[in-house]
Amino acid sequence: MNLLNELDYLPDGFLHAQACDLYRILPGPTLIHLPGRKPEALFVSILLHGNEDTGLLAIQSVLQKFSGQELPRALSLFIGNIEAARAGVRRLDNQPDYNRVWPGCNETTSGPEHEMMRQVVDIMSRRGVFASIDIHNNTGLNPHYACVNRLDQAFLHMARLFSRIVVYFTTPKGVQSEAFANLCPAVTVECGKPGGLSGMEHAADFVEAALHLSAIPAHPLASHDVDLFHTVAVVKVPESVTLSVGDFSADLRLEENIDHLNFRELEAGTRLGFVAPGCPSPLLAWDDDNNEISNRYFEQRDGQLLTRRASMPAMLTRDTSIIRQDCLCYLMERIPLEQTDGQ
Repeated sequence: MNLLNELDYLPDGFLHAQACDLYRILPGPTLIHLPGRKPEALFVSILLHGNEDTGLLAIQSVLQKFSGQELPRALSLFIGNIEAARAGVRRLDNQPDYNRVWPGCNETTSGPEHEMMRQVVDIMSRRGVFASIDIHNNTGLNPHYACVNRLDQAFLHMARLFSRIVVYFTTPKGVQSEAFANLCPAVTVECGKPGGLSGMEHAADFVEAALHLSAIPAHPLASHDVDLFHTVAVVKVPESVTLSVGDFSADLRLEENIDHLNFRELEAGTRLGFVAPGCPSPLLAWDDDNNEISNRYFEQRDGQLLTRRASMPAMLTRDTSIIRQDCLCYLMERIPLEQTDGQ
């Protein structure tokens, strides 16, 4: 079963379509190649999560601006989960996460989505690719920031072109940026909540700037030019634990303003929520080596869920469906830029 469609033109109606209507224009996930003055393509992926429409809006803005003109550089655009976009959700219940099935994923099973992502990477490897941008939104209150999977100066320069806040991560596996990091400088950009004008404009400016680059700098960034963080843990709520924001009957009741804690350096003893009697392990956390480390970061005291040590969370959200499908948050620590070594 081949899910991938490949085109060398923009279909009629694409530039003005809403994410929920793309299924009327495209038969499914689609890779579109557009020519430009410089032949080595900028690769951009959008809608890997169907409810994150900033990437679509940003690409539409850029291509409308260049309507009737040659692009500064070839552009290869991958439009991902069109069926989920139709429903306005991250993914359908019968689908895998489109940003966990790229080459390098640690799942033992395979399927048509895995094969599709292998095809995309193989195609772009053969065609030659200049740089890769994966555009996302998140549901909580987060600043706009960039993520990289390599502590390489070209990757950091690409990330800094979007934001001075840069997050280095090696888990989860199977993400788009990790797969493309083997081909070219690759970044993921997080553009705040879906539908926001500032996120769309920021992403559009970034894509246009990348299209105009003749080369990506390789010299070291100055330490004052970037705030660099490393994810040290992914935190999840066990399926057996009932979860809410505000419902006193749940095993774990998160703070009402839980998403206000994102990108804040929390002191030990910060309250994240309340735990019902008899609920022993409301959170599970794993480090990059898949060691379970929740006791290192969290504790219960008098029915409260507290941080055990100083940490900085990202991607906390009040949306419990997103927490179930993905995670509660990631925990980060600062990295001095001088410690980067091209990992």
